[in-house]
Amino acid sequence: MSEILETDVAIVGAGPVGLFAVFECGMLKMRCALIDTLEAVGGQCSALYPEKPIYDVPAHPRILAGELIARLQEQAAPFKPQMLLGQRVETLSCEPDGRFLLGTSAGRQVRAKAVVIAAGAGAFGPNRPPLPGLAGYEASGAVRYMVARREDFRGKRLVIAGGGDSAVDWALSLKDIAASVQVVHRRPKFRAAPESVAQLEAAASRGEVELVIPYQLQGLEGDGSTLTAVRVATLKGEERRLPADHLLAFFGLAMELGPIAQWGLGLERNHITVNPATCETNIPGVYAIGDVATYPGKLKLILQGFSEAAMAAHAMYGRIFPGQALHFEYSTSKGVSGL
Repeated sequence: MSEILETDVAIVGAGPVGLFAVFECGMLKMRCALIDTLEAVGGQCSALYPEKPIYDVPAHPRILAGELIARLQEQAAPFKPQMLLGQRVETLSCEPDGRFLLGTSAGRQVRAKAVVIAAGAGAFGPNRPPLPGLAGYEASGAVRYMVARREDFRGKRLVIAGGGDSAVDWALSLKDIAASVQVVHRRPKFRAAPESVAQLEAAASRGEVELVIPYQLQGLEGDGSTLTAVRVATLKGEERRLPADHLLAFFGLAMELGPIAQWGLGLERNHITVNPATCETNIPGVYAIGDVATYPGKLKLILQGFSEAAMAAHAMYGRIFPGQALHFEYSTSKGVSGL
C-alpha cells in the first residue's frame, strides 16, 4: 500500500466547480487534494464539449467551456492542489479522530479533515437512441454525442436530434460552418434557454437551419459505417428521409453515482441532499456542491456551483482550524499570491 496522502480537504471531482473549490479553500489557507476518474481536469466541459460556448458565467458574455477550465486552472494554481487523476474514489470512512480516509481505484489513500463531493452527477455516458446498426456508425464517428472540434463538421450535412440546451446551442454554433443543419425534435417546444430558442427560431426563419418537428428518429441509412441519411417519423406514421453525413444525438447523459451511493449519504433521485446554507450532507464534515447536490430551489448552473463552493469552504473552516475565528476578507483587499 502506498503512503497516505495527507491534506486538509479532499475534493472528489475536478470539473469547474471542483476547481473553483480549490481556489475558495486556498483563500482560507486550506490545502486541497483533487481526485477525478478522468485523466485530465475539467469534467464534462473538457471531455464532452470543450468548444461549446457558455453564456451565463459572470463577466464573460461568451466563453468556450475549454477556455473556462483553463482560466479556473490558472486561478487554482497558486494554491498548488495535489492531483490524483485517472482514478475513482471507491471508499470513504471516518477515523476515530474525525478525519476521513478515502481509497481510490488506483490503490491510493487520502486522509483529509473534510471532504467535498463535486462529482457532477457521477459517472456519465450518453443516452443512446435505440436504432438498428447504431454501433457501426458510432465507431466511425458518423453518430456522435458530443462535439470536441467544430471544424470536424465543416461542409457536412448535419442532423441534430434533441430538444435541450445542447441540441439548440450546437445547432446555432454549427450552422455557420456546416453545409446544412436539420434539428429533429418530437414537439414544437424546446427545453432550452428562452433566448437560445428565440435565436434558433430566427435562424430557421432565415433558412439557416431547418426545424424537423414533430418527428423522432426511426433509422439510419448507409453501409454500416458511412452515413448517408437519417430516417425520421411522426407518431402518426408520417416519414421523412434526411440526407446526412453525421447524426448528433443530444438526449442527455445517463448518470451514476457509483461507489458514492454506498457511503451512507442522504440521496434523492440520484443526487445528494445538503443543507443549502452550508452544503453539508447528513455526514458531518462531508459536503456536496455542483450538480450532484440538491436542495429546495437548486438551479443546475455552473455559477450556482461556484457559490456553493464558497459556502462550503467557509462552513468547513472551523473544522479545519478548530478554535480559530474566521475573519472574512474580500479578495480585492486580501489579494492572491502568484496572481
